[in-house]
Parts: sequence; C-alpha cells; structure tokens
Amino acid sequence: MTQFDHTGHPADRATRTPETDPLTLVVGVHLALVDDGTVLLGRRRNTRYAAGLWHLPAGHMEQGDPITRSMTREAEEELGITIAEEDLELVHTLHHLDADDGRSRLQLFFHPVRYEGRVRNAEPHKCEELRWWSLGRLPDDIVPYTAHALAEIACGSRLSTVGWPA
Repeated sequence: MTQFDHTGHPADRATRTPETDPLTLVVGVHLALVDDGTVLLGRRRNTRYAAGLWHLPAGHMEQGDPITRSMTREAEEELGITIAEEDLELVHTLHHLDADDGRSRLQLFFHPVRYEGRVRNAEPHKCEELRWWSLGRLPDDIVPYTAHALAEIACGSRLSTVGWPA
C-alpha cells in the first residue's frame, strides 16, 4: 500500500521521476490598463528579464498571496494606484513555455474595472518610462508574449499558448 506524506504525495519520492512529478508553474500577473484603444506599457530597465523592452506592469505571485493580491500589490508598487481585488477582471490566460529557460509559465492578464490614484512611474529604477500605445500600433521592441496576449485580448480570446512545439 502506498504511503502519503503531509502534502498528499507518495512518501517514497525516491521512486518518482521528473515525468511523474506534479508540474510546478511560475505564475505571472500583468495589468492591462486599456483606455480608448490604448494600453499602458513601461520600458523595462535594470531588470534580469527583457531590459530595454516594453511590457505591461507585471510581477509574480509571492508565497502566501492569492493571485488577486499579487496583482493589486504590483499595481501599487509600479504605478502608485490602488485597485480593490474584487475590481480585477481576468481578461486573458497565457500558458507560456519560456524559450530562455525552458520553464512553463502561466501568465494572467487583468483589467481593473476601477482604480484609485493617478498612474505614475513609481519604480523609476526598474522602469525607464511609461507610455500609452495604440493597440493597433504597438512598439517593435515589446516583449513578444506581451504583444501576443494584447492581440488575443483585443479579439476577445480568453486563453492562448505560446512557445510550445507544434
């Protein structure tokens, strides 16, 4: 009979292989501030990922936070705005296989129904500038999966994948 540990996994992990281990995903949260056909993007700087490229205000889930708190925290830290968790609308989910590190990432894109405060660059050490871009004329130097997700959002798609072998 199989014994299970406190997490519900088989206690004898020595017999397990990476193929049988549960998938561990990196979960990213992105704020799609879309207004009258434009979207707010920031040019990243002094970052490990995509320095110099345009990207949505974004971050990762932190241990102990629900997804919605992760998104509202990033909005506060990066833009200086306050969003109530119940005012977040999930507008797109992207399952992304990162070509750089081979990790599976779940990217969640939220739109705030409302927010308080004035949007500003609250992290100038990580963001060179903020700019509103037309959804029909995004910059060439944008994070590729961001461009993909924004195109999917514009056509009403709620789910897509990027980077996976055909």
